[in-house]
Amino acid sequence: MVEHIVLVKLSDDVTDDQVDELISRTLSLKDVIPGLLDIQQGRNFAGRNQGYEIGMTARFEDRTTFEAYLPHPSHQAILTYLEEIGLEDLIVVDFDTN
Repeated sequence: MVEHIVLVKLSDDVTDDQVDELISRTLSLKDVIPGLLDIQQGRNFAGRNQGYEIGMTARFEDRTTFEAYLPHPSHQAILTYLEEIGLEDLIVVDFDTN
C-alpha cells in the first residue's frame, strides 16, 4: 500500500466556506478514483502548525494506483480549485506501507 500525506497552507483571504468546499470535494475522490482505499481530510487544530491549516491522508492499493491518481481529472480539479481559492504552499509525503 501507499500512504499519501498532504499539508495545505492557504492564503489569509480563503473563507471557511471555501475550506468546507475543498474538504467536500477531496473526500468525494474516494468514489471516483480506482485503487483509493481511504481518504481523510480536515482542519488542523494544533497550535504548532506553522500555517498549514489543512491535513489530508490517502491510502492506495499500490504504487500503480497511486501513480494513476496523480493525473486523474478529478484529482487535477482539486488542485485547480486550490490554486483558484489561494494556495500558499503544500507539503507532500508519500511512502510504502505493509
